[in-house]
Amino acid sequence: MSDIEIRDDRAAGRLEAVTGGEVVGRIEYFVLDAPERALVPVHTVVEPAHEGKGIAGGLVRELYAVAAREDSAVAPLCPYVVKWADRHPDRAPAAGPELMRAAKEWLAAHPGRF
Repeated sequence: MSDIEIRDDRAAGRLEAVTGGEVVGRIEYFVLDAPERALVPVHTVVEPAHEGKGIAGGLVRELYAVAAREDSAVAPLCPYVVKWADRHPDRAPAAGPELMRAAKEWLAAHPGRF
């Protein structure tokens, strides 16, 4: 994954993996402000030609790094991010039940967003 650049397109709600000018993977997310500030990943997608190269894991690592730099939590709704966090509890602090409930409520209130 050394030739992959990861960039945060906050306005679009996407963390993107880019190589050769092409977006080859992404995590779609939203920012929640209450009950605490959190990044909420909803989908992780890697283009089929780039699967198996560690791109999805790299995106999740960067998502947690961005959250840490911003002093934000991560409330994962994306099944891939949930599994990754379960395998890496030292790098992925668990979100509390109130935060997870708020994230699910926000997503339900914005059905066309993702």
